[in-house]
Amino acid sequence: MNNIYDELRSAIFSVWHRRWLALGVAWAVCLLGWLVVALVPNTYESKARIFVQLDDALSEVTGVGVGNRKRDIDRVQQTLTSAINLEKVIRSTAIGDEITSPKQMEAAVLGLAKKVKVESEKDNLFAITAEFGDGDRSDAENAKIAQDIVQKMIDIFREENLAGNRGEMTQSLTFMDQQLGQRQKELEAAEQKRLAFEAANPDLIQGGAGALQRLEAARSEMRGIDADLAAAQSALAAINGQLAGTPQTLPGMGPQGGARGALAEAQAMLAGLRARGLTENHPDVIAAKNQINLLRGAAASETGPTGIPNPAYSSLQSIRAERQASVQALMARRAALQSDISRITTAQISNPELAAEHQRINRDYDVLKQQYDKLLQDREELRLRGQVETEHNAVKFEVIDPPTTPRAPVAPNRPLLLLAVLVVGLGAGVGAAFAIGQLRSTFATTARLERALGLPVLGAITHTLNDQARLLRKRRMKQFYMASAALGGIFMLLQVAEIIQVRTVG
Repeated sequence: MNNIYDELRSAIFSVWHRRWLALGVAWAVCLLGWLVVALVPNTYESKARIFVQLDDALSEVTGVGVGNRKRDIDRVQQTLTSAINLEKVIRSTAIGDEITSPKQMEAAVLGLAKKVKVESEKDNLFAITAEFGDGDRSDAENAKIAQDIVQKMIDIFREENLAGNRGEMTQSLTFMDQQLGQRQKELEAAEQKRLAFEAANPDLIQGGAGALQRLEAARSEMRGIDADLAAAQSALAAINGQLAGTPQTLPGMGPQGGARGALAEAQAMLAGLRARGLTENHPDVIAAKNQINLLRGAAASETGPTGIPNPAYSSLQSIRAERQASVQALMARRAALQSDISRITTAQISNPELAAEHQRINRDYDVLKQQYDKLLQDREELRLRGQVETEHNAVKFEVIDPPTTPRAPVAPNRPLLLLAVLVVGLGAGVGAAFAIGQLRSTFATTARLERALGLPVLGAITHTLNDQARLLRKRRMKQFYMASAALGGIFMLLQVAEIIQVRTVG
């Protein structure tokens, strides 16, 4: 701890012993630094806020939605600080008066890009801020130029959203009309080519319908007819079974019906057995057939009434005739479809190149037709949107806060810079004095001398002054204090001058 204290005392003594050197360095650094601060031009800032209303009922109906408008506003916000727009700002303000070459314009655009900001504070609120400071101009001119920059940015913003959109809409409609005309010519050429191909190949192309479409339709109808035919044949088989089990005549009025009645009952029983699916070798079928053979002889020799026709049998015959006609019609239609399918398939097999060419022509025509219809629909929607934007003006543009007139510079902070220069100057003076003391071989304390030589120091001789030396020392101290006070006075004068200058500009 004593060593640290001794070192601190030694450093203070070394600086104080060379105080004139420290003061001179401080004066030089402060004067140079204050001169540099004085040469830094004041920068003035102007700010404006604009409001853009995006929601509009008619615009929503016609497709000019909020989403589209927001994309347009974002696009303008991003391109507002582009090189082209910044060049417009420079040429329309006093900045462009001294620009005579493209290289100077490029440098001016790069410098202005760093000083202009376009920020979105909320969804519909935008802030435009511009800073400007030129050492060759007065503070009043710099403030006026900053305000002019913001005003020109607002004008460009308005043009980009209103007049610019209308010009883009006109160009878009012209482009769409050109594309529609070109697509229409291509579509007409494709249609003429298709008609010529169909006229030259009537066997492959019938009525203008494609062979593949007709073949697929015929096969689909064939599948439906096959299902209907199977149902009709099943119904016919069922009615045949019912008809086989129904007697043609009813027996006479005898007590037992006679041999003929028994014969009819035996025949009905045999028909029922066959309807159940029994084969001819089944014992019941064989017994029924033997019984019928025996009864036939008896029925042939029997005299008397022969019975009456059975009305149920006649009705079943009529139903069977209708179902037979339905089966025949379905079979005839199936044969016709089969012939048509065979003919189309044969034509395709014999002319595969023609079939492929027809498919390609139809495919090209369909693609062109879809493109033409889509372009036509888009053109009409674009035309309607253009009318809404031109006549109704979907964007409501309003300047909430006009460009402010700068009253005070925003940069640099001269009072703080002047104070910083003063602190740096004093520090440089102290550092210079301390460094010189370290370079010279002197010892401020006996302890330091002991450490340097490694020998004990018996004592130190005090520096005594006579009266004349004391007066000289006193006079020099007074001069030192006056020089130090003068440095502080200059600092205070600079601070007051800065405040007066700011008030004068405001």
